[in-house]
Amino acid sequence: MLRGKANTHEKIFLVLLFGGIGIAGTYTGIDIKGALANSRVIGVAVGGLLGGPLVGIAAGLMAGGHRVLLGGFTAIACGIATIVEGAIAGYLGQESSGKLTWKRSLLIGMGIEVVQMLIILLLARPYTAAWDLVKDIGLPMIIMNGLGISIFVTVIHGSLEEEDRIGAVQAQKALYIANLTLPILRLGLTKETARSVAQIIYEQTDVAAVALTDREQILAHVGKGCDHHEEGHAIQTMATHQALDSGELKLAATRVEIGCAEPNCTLVSALVVPLHFQQSVVGTLKIYRERARGISPVDWEFAAGLGMLFSTQLELATLEARARLVNRAELKALQAQVNPHFLFNALNTVVSFCRTDPEKARHLILQLGDFFRKNLKSGEKFVTLREECEHIRAYLAIEQARFSERLCVREEITEEALNWRLPGLTLQPLVENSIKHGIYPMSKPGEILISALVENQILVVRIWDNGVGIPAEKLALIHAGVEVSTSGLGIGLQNVEQRLQLLYGKRAVFVIESREGKGTQVTLRIPPAAAAEHF
Repeated sequence: MLRGKANTHEKIFLVLLFGGIGIAGTYTGIDIKGALANSRVIGVAVGGLLGGPLVGIAAGLMAGGHRVLLGGFTAIACGIATIVEGAIAGYLGQESSGKLTWKRSLLIGMGIEVVQMLIILLLARPYTAAWDLVKDIGLPMIIMNGLGISIFVTVIHGSLEEEDRIGAVQAQKALYIANLTLPILRLGLTKETARSVAQIIYEQTDVAAVALTDREQILAHVGKGCDHHEEGHAIQTMATHQALDSGELKLAATRVEIGCAEPNCTLVSALVVPLHFQQSVVGTLKIYRERARGISPVDWEFAAGLGMLFSTQLELATLEARARLVNRAELKALQAQVNPHFLFNALNTVVSFCRTDPEKARHLILQLGDFFRKNLKSGEKFVTLREECEHIRAYLAIEQARFSERLCVREEITEEALNWRLPGLTLQPLVENSIKHGIYPMSKPGEILISALVENQILVVRIWDNGVGIPAEKLALIHAGVEVSTSGLGIGLQNVEQRLQLLYGKRAVFVIESREGKGTQVTLRIPPAAAAEHF
């Protein structure tokens, strides 16, 4: 059987082709004793073996019907035998799908020729004449037609295997090119990226030229014709406009269809592949040949595959850019949330010390400046836990000056954990949340413990406070992503959790545990920074 399932048009073509070969085999036969020793069965049997029962029977009807029209005492018998042979070959071919070796084809061919001889003996009259004929032509036709069928099938299968090999090579080449162009197309479809991509395709293939366009102009053209197919020129070819409008591959088979204004242009045929982004076409990839109708089916499949890969790369580039923007937006929102209320409280604290303890006020101003400097710097990708703790201490210096002995903060952090890299501004909002919503509402002194260690290549951070805790119903709302009070309880927690999920996916763990009147503990499990870069 041929690869895949043939559609109606393909089956009609196969019937006409192999039925025609069967008719040709009849005309090349030799007249022996009022009958024809012929190779008609080769076309019909091969049609059945490769195309299935329907093709075999239809080709048999075509060639067998023609044989009946030629007349002779074996006409009816040979006509019926041809149809039966086609049906048998089709059935056996279907059953042998993927295992139709030359030996099997030889046995099938010889077997159906034996069937033909039997049908001649059963139906042809007079019987003595039929017997004499079968004695003379039976063995030669069984052997020669069996060999003919085997050779025919072997040649076709060899051609299909070579086509598969070429297709595999082209697929491998397309994937190799896609791998080379991936970091380039991540930057988007511009003149610079298009030029680099076109150069890679041109160097890795034997095409005459490669071009990329957006919806309006040529972004890059590499290869033959680059002296007049220039970057920045408006798109000229009707095929390109059709591909942009329809979103389907378009073939420019001649120089006229390409539409180049240069009379000596050597580019004679081209294939235009649309590049898709979401539901729209944003540009095209074009490959050129130097001969009319020079775009082969292999070129078509290769270019179509590249177009799909490039479209996917552009989609991924946009998704990555959006993820980065969302991450920055979340970070900016978090910074904006921290800055205003903290700034006013900090300034009031500094003012209160200006008269009573100027040196203390000076120290607090330095700490305040250090806090905001680190707060802004935290937007720069990843920082070490050591740097994040310095940021927290700058913040705590202001808070402890405001509330003195009411606030005690302890750290239990291993040396290995201090060198761990994590997203900037991850822990400070959690500490601030503990102070603002846990410790300050109490009338008695409060305590915060920041602990961190590395377990199984994961940073485990716990921020615990002995504050007022969070009621169960409010904690459920926080887990659901709902702000539970006008004071902003939950916003800082949610922002940190969302950033970790965005960067690490399910590999990061963020857990809030709290009991009203007993305090709150937030636990973070943060993978290595490399995990975020590959997520």
